[in-house]
Amino acid sequence: MPTTPADSGTSWPALPADSWTDTRQALHMWTQIVGKTRLALSPMLNHWWQVPLYVTARGLSTGAMPYATGICEIVFDLVGHRLRLYTSNGKTHEMALQPRSVADFYQRYRSLLHQAGVEVKIWPVPVEVPDATPFPDNHQPGAYDTDAVRRFWQVLVRADTLLNEFRSHFTGKVSPVHFFWGSFDLAVTRFSGRPAPPHPGGMPHLADWVTRESYSAEQSAAGWWAGGNGTEASFYSYAYPSLPDFGQARVQPEQAFFNREMGEFLLPYEAVRSGTNPDQLVRDFLQSTYAAAADLARWDRPALERA
Repeated sequence: MPTTPADSGTSWPALPADSWTDTRQALHMWTQIVGKTRLALSPMLNHWWQVPLYVTARGLSTGAMPYATGICEIVFDLVGHRLRLYTSNGKTHEMALQPRSVADFYQRYRSLLHQAGVEVKIWPVPVEVPDATPFPDNHQPGAYDTDAVRRFWQVLVRADTLLNEFRSHFTGKVSPVHFFWGSFDLAVTRFSGRPAPPHPGGMPHLADWVTRESYSAEQSAAGWWAGGNGTEASFYSYAYPSLPDFGQARVQPEQAFFNREMGEFLLPYEAVRSGTNPDQLVRDFLQSTYAAAADLARWDRPALERA
């Protein structure tokens, strides 16, 4: 049963990766199902910017999507623990977020779309994860710990705020701050304005041409990942194309380190949460890792940045 934590009012609550594994995996698959709806309904944008979800005051949203002669929006209400589907005809359809298998969620979600008159065809197979069991066939019992989900949402709210602040200092091409349901992380990307070499691909159950669109331009990306597979949650920062000396760069804060296997700098979430000034630790990490990438790649920083 969910418990009421001592840090329930903090901006940076405890969120050990192994404390909500089953819930995180279930929520990951559910966001993929809803995210694929946005992919199917929304016009194509560069770098697949039409597919992510966005942090809201209550959870995660698809934003407005065209359907029939109107628009619809799907929201994971992570405060009230409901999935809500709004349409421009003024109607709302919803279902409970509670322990259930991926197959059960998928079936009920498809029924919800039908009730709302949203006709859409999606590819019912997960991406960017080792287990590609189709959604309708995944009957493994699912978990939904409301307390863990609330903590996750609290972290997203604070991380989203800081990433948007970081985004505001860049005058060049920059992505929105968005939640990628494939990799289950919150991200923002800055671009130099130059094209990049084709990405080698190789991501689990993801076509290489999809990855090549994502990495078609030279970039410095950063964000927050919820953890998993034995790895704790962390803020991250990487550059594409990869830079040979990036891992030797001196970055802040001192708790940050370069993960050679992943090819990116990591700042453990727990180091942020337990710090005396968590927000500043994140700000320092975002700025110093970006500066290292931009300098090594010889970006025209004066033309791309705003104080």
